[in-house]
Parts: sequence; structure tokens; C-alpha cells
Amino acid sequence: MHRSAPRLSRILACAAVPLMLVAVGCSSDSGSGAEGKKNAGSSSSGTGSTKPTKPAVEPAKFTDLPDACTSIAKKTIAELVPEAKKKGGTAGRSSDLSVRGSCSWNGLDDKGVKGSQYRWLDVAFTRFGSDQSLGSGAARATEDYTKQITKEKASEGAQKVAAAAAPGIGDEATAITYSLNKTDEDFENATIVARTGNVVVTLTYNGAGYAGAKTPSAADILKDAQKAAKEAVAAVGATAGSGSAEATPPAGDAEKTPSAGEPEDDGKKDDKKASAKATAKS
Repeated sequence: MHRSAPRLSRILACAAVPLMLVAVGCSSDSGSGAEGKKNAGSSSSGTGSTKPTKPAVEPAKFTDLPDACTSIAKKTIAELVPEAKKKGGTAGRSSDLSVRGSCSWNGLDDKGVKGSQYRWLDVAFTRFGSDQSLGSGAARATEDYTKQITKEKASEGAQKVAAAAAPGIGDEATAITYSLNKTDEDFENATIVARTGNVVVTLTYNGAGYAGAKTPSAADILKDAQKAAKEAVAAVGATAGSGSAEATPPAGDAEKTPSAGEPEDDGKKDDKKASAKATAKS
């Protein structure tokens, strides 16, 4: 009986050792679990920070422009600009005609003692390509379309300025009309700014009466300008290529032909007098 007590003590002591080890093991597993969760959280955070890929912009509709000087029918030119000095028009200079182009016509129809009628017509095209960082060609053209309207409405010296939608011309179009007095003559001016796809078309037509001739009516000038603008817009769809366009029009790469109301110098006194200026196109 005296020997059984020490033996019982040794058994209890040995039995306590596994319990301690188990406790230590649990403590260690708990730390590993916390660390694992921390690492897992870091991994998830890293994955979530990846930036999503931007969707591709819509391809531009037109990849080319028509020849500005043939974009309006010869018959129309003969009607709108009688006695045009250059029947084929005067082309504006451009570093890339697939991106920007323009052409103008001017002429003085001399009626002798009945006076003379002066007319000036100009058409300009600007094409915008689609760009991942700048946006689609159509969106960029829409932005420029709005800018051109604002610019035309603020033409220097313009009087009785009015702007109205011009339905039936491209995807959208606006007609800006105003009167202008230059060289002691009254000019009536009409500018049609139109957008078709990724191309902006700006057409200006004006006229004045000389030597006692009556000033053309604003209504007639507007009607003729709209007719010519429809032909110019139609020319874009008929001759310009379709598909993905990447070209971007450089700022100020085209030089305009003579300003509105400024006929080419041919030595005629009346022609030199016709120097009224309308808005120059960019």
C-alpha cells in the first residue's frame, strides 16, 4: 500500500504531458490560421486592383473624302455662281486631302447699266478617325460640328444672325444666316454646317448687288446654300471609302482659298470692289 501512492503520482504526471502538448499545438494552429487568412486577404486585394480593359471604340464610317471641287454638280455651280472665274473652282491647300479639303468659286455677273451680281461659294470637309484615347470618329465629328456652329454665329460684323435646323442634310445640319456690310455693299450670307458619320461639311454661300443692282434676298441665298450642301454631303457617301478610319485631322493643316467676297484679281474695277469677307473655314 505504501508503494502504490508514488506509482499513482508518476502515472498522473505522465498523463499531464500529452495534455500540455495538445494545448501548445492548438495555440500554434491558431496562429497559422490567422496568418493564412491575412495572406489570403492580401492575395484577394492584389487580384481586385487589376484595371479592366476598355472596350474598343466604334470604327469610323468613312476613310476618305471626295474631291471638294467636284463635290457639287457643274450645273449647280453655274446656277449659284454665274460667270464664275474658275468653273472648276479653286482648291484649298491641305497636307492630307483624305482628312481635310476645300474648294471655292466666285464670280461677278455684269449686267452693264442694270448693275452686277456678285456670288461666292465655298465648301469644306473635315474627317475624323476613331481613336481609343480620343473616342469614335462620329463622336469627335459631333463635337466639331457644334464648335463650327458656334463659330459661324459669332462671325465678325454679322447682323441679324439666325440659326435653325436644316433637316434632310446628313445626320444633322444647322443653317446660320446673317447680313454683312462690306465695301459699302450689303451682303446676304448663309452657312450650312452638316455632319454625316465622322465627316463635318461646312458650306458658305453669299452674294451682293453692285452698281445699283438689288441685294439678293436672304431666302434665296439660304435656299441655294441648302441645295449645294445636300450635294456636298451626298458626295461624301458616294465617293468616300467606308470602314475603320484612324487618321486624325491636324490642326490648321489646310489653307483656305480666297475669303468670301474677295474675288481673284483679274484687273476689273468692279471685281476689286468685291472684297467683303465672310467666315473663313478651318
